[in-house]
Amino acid sequence: MEKILRIFTKESGSINQAALLLGSLTFLSQILALFRDRSIAHFIGPSATLDAYYAAFRVPDLIFIGVASLASITVIIPFLVARMNGDIVTPEARKFLNDIFTVFFSLMVLISFFAFLLMPYLVFFIAPGFEPIYQEKVIMLSRIMLLSPILMGLSNLFGTVTQLFRKFFIYSLSPLFYNAGIIIGVLFLYPVFGIYGLGIGVALGALFHFGVQVLAAGSCGFLPKFSFSINFKDIKDAAVTSLPRTLGLAFNNISLIFIIALASYLKSGSISVFNFSFNLQSVPLNIIGVSYAVAAFPTLAKSFNGGKKDEFKKHLKETARSIVFWSLPVIFLFIVLRAQIVRVILGSGSFSWDNTRLVAACLAIFSVSILAQGMITLLSRAYYATGDTKRPLIVNFICSVFIIILSYIFIYLFKNVNLFRYFIESLLKVSDIAGTEVLMLPLAYSVGTILNFILHWIFIRRDFMQNETFIFQTFFQSLGASFFLGLVSYLSLNALSPIFGTTTFWGVFMQGFISGIIGIMAGVVVLYLLKSEELSALTKALKTKFWRAKIIAPSQEEL
Repeated sequence: MEKILRIFTKESGSINQAALLLGSLTFLSQILALFRDRSIAHFIGPSATLDAYYAAFRVPDLIFIGVASLASITVIIPFLVARMNGDIVTPEARKFLNDIFTVFFSLMVLISFFAFLLMPYLVFFIAPGFEPIYQEKVIMLSRIMLLSPILMGLSNLFGTVTQLFRKFFIYSLSPLFYNAGIIIGVLFLYPVFGIYGLGIGVALGALFHFGVQVLAAGSCGFLPKFSFSINFKDIKDAAVTSLPRTLGLAFNNISLIFIIALASYLKSGSISVFNFSFNLQSVPLNIIGVSYAVAAFPTLAKSFNGGKKDEFKKHLKETARSIVFWSLPVIFLFIVLRAQIVRVILGSGSFSWDNTRLVAACLAIFSVSILAQGMITLLSRAYYATGDTKRPLIVNFICSVFIIILSYIFIYLFKNVNLFRYFIESLLKVSDIAGTEVLMLPLAYSVGTILNFILHWIFIRRDFMQNETFIFQTFFQSLGASFFLGLVSYLSLNALSPIFGTTTFWGVFMQGFISGIIGIMAGVVVLYLLKSEELSALTKALKTKFWRAKIIAPSQEEL
């Protein structure tokens, strides 16, 4: 571990600098992901057919997360570094990578093959509420998409070499090419093959993702090859190390499978609405929460393993405050500007105004848990940095089960308790739209995620902080600034509505953009008056050459 920390961290670098670089790279990827979703919304829109497309991801995604994360970057790199002589590739390092490649490829192909055969039976667990014609579409799409976990998993493995030789920019290009493949599927293959063209686009994107890493790894002269004399002890050590993290990721994916299965009984298009809003709320989560958590992990591990417990707590506090500092304003912005955000990003073609309002309502509910999701990524890594992988695993399992249970309870209450239904629909201004039952799914997810954060928070304070103050000052400063940000943005929306109107793209865009900028300026002024330490730290980090920071980018199964 110490070797990898020396490679990817600098004493002069800060977590803020690394997080800014990671956030910048992630932002580029998320922009193309939003264009991907806009293309899908424009040409297809929420419908039973698009529901089948999104439902078809569940089994391939579970295979990818369950198998690919066993050989992910964060696990494999330390094993490789321990077998290398500086930047010189030794025969031992080459042998280890070849063994991992052989076992991983064989396992992935074998599991995907059985999933291919069992898909007609698995579809009753994924989409039990679909009519037979749409279940057939899910089966066919899933079978096409089974190429994706194989190619993406291999891409992650080759990406280990890319990051080992510090080709971070090339590594960050892979998600861009993945989304480009899906966009090609929407624009060119969908008109020819129908919804199956989107499935082919997913496989094409995975091929592009893989191709980038193959070219990069090949330029380093460290391409993995098939091995015929495998050292299974090394494979076992790597698998045991990664197993708790893999199970934690898998639990979250399984909870999503149950949510999608429940959504299959709701109004046609419900799965599409859920996925569109989920993808939108994932943008700030990946840019803020994941970026800060990934940037902080090497520093946290280095401090703890070096016996510097006070330094460990200091870095954990600073990173947590940074996530709070960024997340709260985003929550208020997303809630106030939800209709403008959804309409600008998705609102064209087959995506109607009712679709906009329903996705916007789901986005508002998801947004409430953005801070909690970001903190979970950090606090779980704090445990990983100390070598304790059981605590996050148990918490994730409990909360995943809780999300599943809440989904059924909320749907039942919504359908049978008129007061509850009236309150939710009135609060989100969707009482005149059909299919509002879908709102209960993001509500269950958000409540379960917030519980996950609270449990992590309690254990972190007990195990490391000894009940000392953690982020309260930053929380209340950011909360106060975010309140003014939201209030000013809301007032600006009302003032600008007669000027720009709400019937054209540019009118909606300008209304939301100007309102958001004015609100952000108000928030910054409040933070300045409150003498926010995080605002000063951000200003300082922006003045540095943060783009030169050495980082370990997040593996793709985490994004």
